[in-house]
Amino acid sequence: MQAASLRDAGKRLAQLNVEVVGVSPDPPVAQKKFAEKNSLKFPLLSDPDHKVAQNYGVWGQKTMYGKKFEGINRSSFLIDENGNVVTAWYKISPQATAPEALKALEK
Repeated sequence: MQAASLRDAGKRLAQLNVEVVGVSPDPPVAQKKFAEKNSLKFPLLSDPDHKVAQNYGVWGQKTMYGKKFEGINRSSFLIDENGNVVTAWYKISPQATAPEALKALEK
């Protein structure tokens, strides 16, 4: 849902000079299959050792069905052309990602 919402907002994001990049711990082969299946036009970067996720503070303990495990907490970041984080949305819902980004960009 998150990737699809960003895909669907692609034209408007491009008009605002925004480039979308996805990052996940999935291997490149799985990401390529996912991108093709969902017609994604933006790059997906593989972070199998979780270094990027840890640096952005999104790798940590999660709980599902009473079981605790390590994983990515779904998040989104608006980063400017100088690499500075302008806005961060931690634990954002997949449906809210594109609307929140557009709201921040269109201020």
